[in-house]
Amino acid sequence: MKKNLLTLLALIFTLTLVLAACGEKNSTDNKTSGAAAPTAAASTAASAAPAKEVTLKVGATAVPHAEILEFVKDKLAKEGVKLEIKVFTDYVLPNVQVSEKQLDANFFQHVPYLDQQNKDKNFGLVKVAGIHIEPFGVYSSKIKKLDELKDGATVAIPNDPSNGGRALVLLEKAGLIKLKDGAGISGTVKDIVENKKNLKVKELEAAMLPRVLAEVDIATINTNYALEAKLVPTKDALFIEDKNSPYVNILVSRADNKDSEAMKKLVKALQTEDVKKFINDKYQGAVVPAF
Repeated sequence: MKKNLLTLLALIFTLTLVLAACGEKNSTDNKTSGAAAPTAAASTAASAAPAKEVTLKVGATAVPHAEILEFVKDKLAKEGVKLEIKVFTDYVLPNVQVSEKQLDANFFQHVPYLDQQNKDKNFGLVKVAGIHIEPFGVYSSKIKKLDELKDGATVAIPNDPSNGGRALVLLEKAGLIKLKDGAGISGTVKDIVENKKNLKVKELEAAMLPRVLAEVDIATINTNYALEAKLVPTKDALFIEDKNSPYVNILVSRADNKDSEAMKKLVKALQTEDVKKFINDKYQGAVVPAF
């Protein structure tokens, strides 16, 4: 009897050791498995995580610049670039704000205007890419043809140097005035050497020209402002630049962010066949793609 009891105790002791060993193994396995699972999950999550979104702030005049930017906005969002468009009604603040890093870029001007701004205000801004041309036109709410223009008529032109010179060159091409030799787009009112109709040239801020159209006989208006005023350049302009105009509208930034990945994506998005079709369909020759 005593022998059987000892045998039974020995068996119980052995089973206890075996169960304890199994319990420790299972605990170890569970810990190992538990530690590995989060690592695998983290790895999967990391590989699936989208690239960090970058915000690009661009200033633009409403028509057509902001409209073209709006057209590519969704496409850029899919590529990780959030495009914030700030609309301006003047040609002064967009360059100031890019220079002061309130904006990353702007889209409203041509190279002669940018060159003049950099010279006058030492901005140091740079051209990123050419997008389109907006032919400059002569408009009137009083006459239907330029040969109806009376002696002593008032002509309104932009008061900034680059667009003012551009306007005078256009008036010269239309046969209304003659500038001194070599004046070109740098010409001013003082460079007029022939004015057979005794035209009175009035210099005003470019954005104001459509608003004063009823108060003057003719006005030379930038296409973006003409479009905003519901004027159709190819239909309403009495005289207009041809498609060979050198005034390509450009995307502008600072030198320090000109080659950023976000800027490259913006340029690529703007210079596509889809954008070219959008410009041609929407503006019907009033805006011409330059790429």
